[in-house]
This record gives sequence, C-alpha cells and structure tokens, in this order.
Amino acid sequence: MVNESYTLKKKPIYKTDEEVELIRKSCLLVCKALSHVASVIRPGATGAQIDREAEELIRDHGAVPGFKGLYGFPATLCISINEGVVHGVPSNYEFKDGDIVSVDCGTYMNEFYGDAAYTFALGDVDEKTMELLRVTKTALYRGIENAIVGKRLGDISYAIQDYCERQNKYGVVRELVGHGLGKKLHEPPEVPNFGKRGRGAVLRDGLVIAIEPMINLGRKEVRQSNDGHTIITKDRTPSAHFEHTVVVRKEKADILSNHDQIEENIKNNPEVREVSIKS
Repeated sequence: MVNESYTLKKKPIYKTDEEVELIRKSCLLVCKALSHVASVIRPGATGAQIDREAEELIRDHGAVPGFKGLYGFPATLCISINEGVVHGVPSNYEFKDGDIVSVDCGTYMNEFYGDAAYTFALGDVDEKTMELLRVTKTALYRGIENAIVGKRLGDISYAIQDYCERQNKYGVVRELVGHGLGKKLHEPPEVPNFGKRGRGAVLRDGLVIAIEPMINLGRKEVRQSNDGHTIITKDRTPSAHFEHTVVVRKEKADILSNHDQIEENIKNNPEVREVSIKS
C-alpha cells in the first residue's frame, strides 16, 4: 500500500537482524493471507467476501490488519480491479471472467509491519493484459536485483522503468511509489518505479524497503475515484501491481515476503491463470 500523505524526508531507519526477522514474520503472514485469496478468488466471488476471510486469518494468527483504519481506509485488503491501480476498497462487486484483480495486504505484529501484493488473472484474460502482468512481475525482480549494498535507490527505479518502457512503452505510474517499512508502514526512503541510474541515496545493509511496480497498459497518468481511496488509470486501461518487501544485503537482497505459496495455490485454482516471469 502506498499513499502520498506520508512524509519521507527523514533519514532511513536501518534494521538489526532481529528486527528483520520480526518483519519477515509479518510479511509471511501477509503472504499467507494472499495465499488464501489465491485459493478462493474466482468469477462470482466478491472483494468484500475475501476481505472478511483475510481479516479473520490475520487476527487468528495474533496480528492485526496493517491497512485497516490507516489514512481512513476501511478494509484489510486493497482490492483494485482492471483499471484500478491501488487502494481499491473491497465491495460486493462480483468478479467477472477476464478481470484482473490486484490484492495488496499489510499486517502488524510484534511492533512491525509486513507488506506485499499480487495481481490475479481470472479466467479468459486477453493476451495484452496477460503480457502486462508478466512484464510488471518481471520488473519487480529486476528492481530487487539492484537492492544491494553500494548501489543507489535510482538503480532500483531505473531497472523497473527501463524494463517496462523497453517492452512496449507501458505507463509507469509516477504519483505512487514504494517505501521503507518497519515500525511504521511507510518509512523513508521513497522507492519510485522510475529514475536514473547512479542517483539517490546509497543503499546500506539493513535497509528494509517495499518495492512495488505499478504499471499501466496505457498511459502513466492516474486519478482518484469518487470513493476517496481507489486510484485508477486516467485512460481506463488495465493496471498491474506486484510487491515484495526486501532487506538490502551485500551479495543480493533478502526477500522477506514470499509469493511461492500464492503461486502454488494459483496452480490448484482452475479459475486463475498463472503469471510467469519473462526470461
């Protein structure tokens, strides 16, 4: 989850190994909730339904939903459908065959937040939109490859932007960005999905950040819908969103969230299509 209302002008807060492990636990619970979503989401299901189930699962594990009440958001999950970019409010809309559904989840446990997101393709999604999902997911890992000690924030941003724009001139959202994460859901630094190599703060060991490409099939411009939360594409083209929380390390980033079980449950759900990483 990202929001323009937070201030990220302060210096980053580096985490100890013990704190990183607490964040990992929160992130893995997020992914457990998203894995449940992967097993039940299908045409005919509703956002309100899967939101209730995700909240119950999170609370049953001794945590609280990280998003609910934050910036006035009313739910556990951000559920953004088709042209929805992020911050979609769960509703009684019944998902349809061909919809893409971005689900962003946060938890708070042991004084630390977890954060991750995944976009689900329901049924007969057209090939242009499937390719958008594949490119966005691949861009996430291109960014993560640059989250290592000695690189700069701009290296992460550039890797995401360059990959997406070289593929098919996709629209890389500017107004919404990734972020640091810890005892607050949104900590410094901002992690844009666009930028220049060699620019920005030098990455140091122990920096925990949420990297989350938000990529549009059409133009990059977005606007807020009438509900005061949901961000949609201005041209109403589909948008995809994938997110991991990682900690910067010397050799390669340590990914604290885990999409593996989400993807295993997708394989076992005939109503949802797999999204592969491009070679």
